[in-house]
Amino acid sequence: MSGTVQKVDEASGKVTLDHERIPNIDMDAMTMAYRVADPAILKGVKAGDRVRFSADRVNGQLAITRIQKAR
Repeated sequence: MSGTVQKVDEASGKVTLDHERIPNIDMDAMTMAYRVADPAILKGVKAGDRVRFSADRVNGQLAITRIQKAR
């Protein structure tokens, strides 16, 4: 999926994304803060970046499992 980073909170392991629909978790397009499965994936990502990402349910909670800057 693609989206735009609105905020990165490395201390709490969260990223706020303005994103398109995420079909695999039945989430409509919106802006929302998500936990990340591994805080290390937030390195090099900042507010304003266009990104490609993957999201899934991890231990019953929504989480970003992969994120990278869009080309």
